[in-house]
Amino acid sequence: MNMSNRRLMAQRGFTLIELMLVLVILAVLATIVMRNFAGQSEKARVTTAKAQIGNVSGALDQFEVDVGRFPSSEEGLASLMEQPGNSKGWAGPYLKQKISNDPWGHPYLYKFLGQHNPKGFDIFSSGPDGAEGTEDDVGNWNEEAK
Repeated sequence: MNMSNRRLMAQRGFTLIELMLVLVILAVLATIVMRNFAGQSEKARVTTAKAQIGNVSGALDQFEVDVGRFPSSEEGLASLMEQPGNSKGWAGPYLKQKISNDPWGHPYLYKFLGQHNPKGFDIFSSGPDGAEGTEDDVGNWNEEAK
């Protein structure tokens, strides 16, 4: 092998510094991508909760049209699936399936008369923290839930 062939073979490979530089660039790009996607799953859970609250709110409105009142807090959301004892005109079930838990695994909460809707009802999820009355609650009083 002559000198020019050795130089060609030496120039074909990557140096350790070049490989390290590529790894650093890939790490920076991965960090940027992860930051952009961070929080998207939580946003999806909130959107799902809002949609479910909207569906249940519609069922409660239909219950009110048929029965002439909203279910009491004691009757709760179960009255959408099974007729409460003293409700003439009940034409349910008002939902195709039993109300599932919210996206964080907690049951939806229902109050009539509502604290946020004093002439109607509050239906809400206690959100990611599972504690009622905190900032992360998602309910039918939020503008985004309507």
